[in-house]
Amino acid sequence: MKRRLKIFNLENNNKIFGLRRNVFFLGLVSLFNDFSNEMIQSVMPSLLFVTFGVSPLGIGLIEGVSDALASFLKIFSGWFSDMIGRRKIPAVVGYVLSVCTRPFFILASNFYHVFTIRLVDRIGKGLRDAPRDALLASSVAPEELGKSFGYHRAMDAAGGVLGPLAAFLILPVILNDYKKLFLIAFAVGILAVLSFFFVKEVPAMPQKPNGSLVRLDLGLLRANWRFALFLGAIFIFGLGTIPITLMFLRPIGLGFGLASIPIAYFIYNITFVLTAIPLGRLSDKIGERKVIAGGVVAAIASYLVLAFSNSVAYVVLAIVCFGIYAAATEGVKRALAAKLVDPRLLATGEGLLHASAGLSSLIAGIVSGLLWSSFGHSAAFIYGAAMSILGLIVFYLISFNGFIKHRIENRISAR
Repeated sequence: MKRRLKIFNLENNNKIFGLRRNVFFLGLVSLFNDFSNEMIQSVMPSLLFVTFGVSPLGIGLIEGVSDALASFLKIFSGWFSDMIGRRKIPAVVGYVLSVCTRPFFILASNFYHVFTIRLVDRIGKGLRDAPRDALLASSVAPEELGKSFGYHRAMDAAGGVLGPLAAFLILPVILNDYKKLFLIAFAVGILAVLSFFFVKEVPAMPQKPNGSLVRLDLGLLRANWRFALFLGAIFIFGLGTIPITLMFLRPIGLGFGLASIPIAYFIYNITFVLTAIPLGRLSDKIGERKVIAGGVVAAIASYLVLAFSNSVAYVVLAIVCFGIYAAATEGVKRALAAKLVDPRLLATGEGLLHASAGLSSLIAGIVSGLLWSSFGHSAAFIYGAAMSILGLIVFYLISFNGFIKHRIENRISAR
């Protein structure tokens, strides 16, 4: 852990609301960007399904392919950031690319136009996330990582709440003119890019003395084997992560209308916003592993309640538990990854983390969707609970069990 301290640049000790300057403004970047993006995404199902006549399969294809592309790009954007020793420039390029796609929705007239625009937007996401997370991690001391990532994810979720709410309030005023809504969303997105002017670059640690570049192969994972084991556990966790949109179909199964989905989404996001920072601070005090494990237990409870309960009150409780799970894992696992990976590969590590979680979540979405369609909602949620339990066992063995952990360390070190 001592080598980890070298990467932090704390020359600017000014704090805003108890947060490092970079952390505060990176939070604003995510707030405005998600505000803008979710304004558009909240009306996209209606635009695609009603206006363009796109099938549910087509809508799923757009999101699945674009998110998968973003996940894999995060590995290479992180590696590239480490190689050039810069974080801010790749992150800014990614945000600019995503924001600039939003006015083009005005020109879209069919499925292929929307598909192309969405792919470009997700390319921007793939370029920015890993360097941005590395920049955030490099801007704070180790004891502030959990709180900082928790704040960042809370601001992200806040944008996810405010965007659809703003779209709901604005559409009647502009007579449901989607084109005007897209222009307003673009204007909000510009605020995200402008917020980057207040973020200072934190140069990455130099590469090896001989200037050789680190290759993206298994050798990288062997050299960072603690991080590799962590990635494996995160991948298994992800195999049990049922898409949140699928979870929100449960109230409809209890007889509620489509209006219940925005309410469920609101409950989930508010829970996330309220708990992300406290759980991040808790992880700084008791350790990230314990908070992540507690979050997975909350997810298991949520899945089991949704699988077997027909009570609306219990379904609401399950959604709250899932919000706690997300708050306890999404930011905290990024903080833990920043501590486990070689400082010279900080952005690469964050990219691998994003890709691991993204790929496994894509698989989970396909499997849980097939189980739901074939055998009903209970089968999907039982699958989610079972895979989460398996992931928790693996995570315990490699993180908490001293004997198993020692055997793994010896075996990998001997290779």
